[in-house]
Amino acid sequence: MTAKNQTPEATGQVADAYAGNWVDRLAPAATRPYLRLSRADRPIGTWLLLLPCWWGLTLAMLSDGQAGWHDLWIFIGCGLGAFLMRGAGCTWNDITDRHIDGSVARTASRPIPSGQVTVRGALIWMAVQALIAFGILLTFNTAAIVLGILSLLPVAVYPFAKRFTWWPQVFLGLAFNWGALLAWTAHTGRLETPAVILYLAGIAWTLFYDTIYAHQDAEDDALIGVKSTARLFGDNSPRWLRWFLVATVSLMALAVILAVPDARMTALLVALCGPWVMGWHMQGQMRRLRLDDTARLLHLFRSNRDAGLLPVPFFAVACLL
Repeated sequence: MTAKNQTPEATGQVADAYAGNWVDRLAPAATRPYLRLSRADRPIGTWLLLLPCWWGLTLAMLSDGQAGWHDLWIFIGCGLGAFLMRGAGCTWNDITDRHIDGSVARTASRPIPSGQVTVRGALIWMAVQALIAFGILLTFNTAAIVLGILSLLPVAVYPFAKRFTWWPQVFLGLAFNWGALLAWTAHTGRLETPAVILYLAGIAWTLFYDTIYAHQDAEDDALIGVKSTARLFGDNSPRWLRWFLVATVSLMALAVILAVPDARMTALLVALCGPWVMGWHMQGQMRRLRLDDTARLLHLFRSNRDAGLLPVPFFAVACLL
C-alpha cells in the first residue's frame, strides 16, 4: 500500500483532523501520536481557548486606558499557555474517555483507543505540558496565578460531565473561557465585574459552538448513553442556538459598557462593534446550519475561530481612542 492510498487508521491520522496538517506532514514520526493527543493537528480548540484571553486583556486595557510592554507578554504568554493547557486538557479528556472513544466512529482513531499511546505515556505527556504552562503562569501577578491554579478544577471535571448531566457544554464553557478572567486580572491585578460578564458571554458562546459540534456524534452518543445539549435539544437546537447567540452578544456588549468610562464615548461605540460583528458572524452560521450534515457541522464549528477573533481588533482600536 502506498502512502498516498493509506487510510487514516494505517497512518495514525485522526479522522477529524485537518487534511495535510503540519503534524502529519512535518513532525518527527515519534512525536506525532503525542501531538495528536494534544490536538496539535486540530488547532481550532487552541483558538477557542485563547480568544477569551485576548478579549479579557484588550478590554482591561480599554477599561483603565493603560498599556505597556508587560501586556505584550500577557498576549504572547496567553497564546503559549492556551496551546499547552489545551494540549494537557485534551490529553486528560482522552485518558478519561478512552473506553468511550473506541465506540464512536469519529474518535476511535485517537491515539489512546487506537493503541498509539499508552495511558502511562499520556499521563507523563499531560504532566509535561501542564508544568511548562505553570512556568508561564508564574510570570504573571499573584492574583492571576491563583486564578490559573483554580482553572484546573473545571478542566478536571469536564470529561466526566457528559456522564451525569445533559449540559456538559456548560462545564466546557467554564473551562474554556477562564482566560477572560485570568488575562483581565493579569493586566489589572484584580478581578472585576466586566471580566465576569465577559466570562459569561464566553460560556454562552461555547454553548453555541459546542452544541453544533456535538450534533456530529448525536447518534453514537445515544447508543452508548453519553449526554449532550445536542441530544437534549434535538430538532429544537436552532431555537436554542439563537438564544445562545443573543446571550453571547448581549453579555459581551454589557461587559464593554461596564468596562469603558462614560467620558470615552467614541471608544465605547467602536468597542461595541466587536460583539455586533461577532453576532453577525454567528447569525451567518445559523443560516447555513444543517443538523444532518456532519461535514457542514464541523465546518461551522471551526468557523467560530473567526467569529471569536472579530471583537479583538475593535477592542484594540478602541484602546487608542
